[in-house]
Amino acid sequence: MGKLIPLLIFGLLLGEDDPVLSSIRPDALKMGIPEEYLNKTFSHSGITVHDKILERFAKPYEKKSWPEYRKLFVKESRINEGNVFYKKHQKTLEDISNNIKVDAFLILSIVGVESNFGRHKGKFTVFNSLYTQITKMPRRSKWAQKELVAFLALCYKDNIPPHSIKGSYAGAFGYGQFIPSSFNAYAIDGNSDGIRQPYIWADVFASVGNYLVKNGYPVSNPSNNAQVYKAVYAYNHADNYVKAVLELRDELKKRIITN
Repeated sequence: MGKLIPLLIFGLLLGEDDPVLSSIRPDALKMGIPEEYLNKTFSHSGITVHDKILERFAKPYEKKSWPEYRKLFVKESRINEGNVFYKKHQKTLEDISNNIKVDAFLILSIVGVESNFGRHKGKFTVFNSLYTQITKMPRRSKWAQKELVAFLALCYKDNIPPHSIKGSYAGAFGYGQFIPSSFNAYAIDGNSDGIRQPYIWADVFASVGNYLVKNGYPVSNPSNNAQVYKAVYAYNHADNYVKAVLELRDELKKRIITN
């Protein structure tokens, strides 16, 4: 485990004097997030800087060789898990696939790579992940500030406790692993209950599919492999990622259709 650094150890006064809050306050207020909400959020005792996050950024999975990366995601256990998952959620997945015109097996593969079909939610809270990047990673600080504002806007609007959601070391969350700005821009309500939820499968399938469509997925010609590749690349800008998603898609399709 990485070293955990509770900020109170350093005698930092949390709340309105927090330097991260000072850096995002103007944009947060413009987004309609009340000052009182911000102060309460930044007075939370669980605010922590994680050195482990810096270590993960230094050695991202996507920088592994293709054979090493492939072993993580295109393996028999994950194909079997995907087969079981598909049978459980087939109707919901197929209905949404038919509605948004995106290959069901591609959506299935993405959630398989991103969260192992819902088994992994992440180890860090989204708040702490972004907070760590702002305070410890100068090159990512401005990006993380924007994402933290987007996240707090989502939490305020949907009445989500801002320290309750766990995600990746980069700040992505939900079974589809969207960063906050992407969730706000691309997540859609798949089950028509009026709320976009990151851990409800109908919403996850619909949101993943919508992200692909909005980033060039060829709905009129899904056999256009170059465009499919570009759409998946938009989801995660790494060739290893795209190759893993597409190969897992093909393996899941073969396993499920033959069964």
